[in-house]
This record gives sequence, structure tokens and C-alpha cells, in this order.
Amino acid sequence: MNRKLKLWELERVNEEVFKKQKKFPVIVLLDDIRSLHNIGTFFRTSDAFNIEKIVLGGITASPPHREINKTALGATETVVWEYKKELIEEINNLRKEGYFIVSVEQSEKTTLLNEINSLFFQKIAIIFGNEVDGIQQDLIDQSDAVLEIPQFGTKHSLNVSVCAGIVLWEVIKRWIK
Repeated sequence: MNRKLKLWELERVNEEVFKKQKKFPVIVLLDDIRSLHNIGTFFRTSDAFNIEKIVLGGITASPPHREINKTALGATETVVWEYKKELIEEINNLRKEGYFIVSVEQSEKTTLLNEINSLFFQKIAIIFGNEVDGIQQDLIDQSDAVLEIPQFGTKHSLNVSVCAGIVLWEVIKRWIK
């Protein structure tokens, strides 16, 4: 038998410990994410993967908001976040701080996610884009690389928050020993 664990058996850290623990050197930038549920999911996923910070950009709504909280389940209180109307300046600042800038998008020149180890970085900032229009071209132009998730079906894309879970796990695996 393989018994499912109860929530209290998972031995997760509490909010106070989480806020103090060393984070993985990953920053998530959200470019014009319109769905409040997707935004909440980004917070929850970022908490799960212990990332440094989320930067909300453009039309992306910010907490507190009831619809964000529905999917964030409290992660808006644990994950560091900030809002920037324009992400270009933030990208330039992150580059100066040594972050490798990556857009998750389909473009002419991409690195497939399964080839991520060919990219050399110590710290990474990952841009995720609008559910319909994707990432703005000027942000892609400022990226050091464009990552694409290989897909084998008839659809052309994944939901952006699903995409985040896949990409963040592949990135975080670098630091798990």
C-alpha cells in the first residue's frame, strides 16, 4: 500500500521560514497577463519553486485581488513581487545585475526547453507573455535567448501558467542536488 500523505505530514516550511530561506536565483517577469487566475497560479508556482521574485508588467493585475487569491492560495503573501508598467527598464537593470534574460515564446531562433543546459547562466530572469499576443517584440529583442517548449499535438501553444510550471521546473532542476 502507498498511503497518500495528509497536509500536515508534508513538513512544509511556514511563511516566516519561507521568507527567510535562500531563494533560487530566478525572477519571473509577467508581460501583460490578463487572466487573474493565471496571475494567481504564477504566484503559487513561484512559491512552490522558491523563486526570488515576480515582476508584474503592463496590464498584469497586482494583489490584493479576490480572483488572484483564489488560485494563489496565500502565495501573494510569501512571494516577493513588484509592479513595473514597462518591463524594458527592469530587464536592463537585471542584466546589469548579471541575470540571463530569457523569453518563453515561439520565434525564428529558439532553444528547445529540453536543450536548456546548453545555455550558461548563474541567475536567470524569465519572461512570460500575454495569453493571446505572447511577449512583446521589444522584450524578445532584449532577451539573451528564447525558450520554446516542444509540442507534438495539433495546438500551437499551452496555457501560460501551465507553461510556467514546466519551464520553472526545468530551470530549478539545475540547483537541486
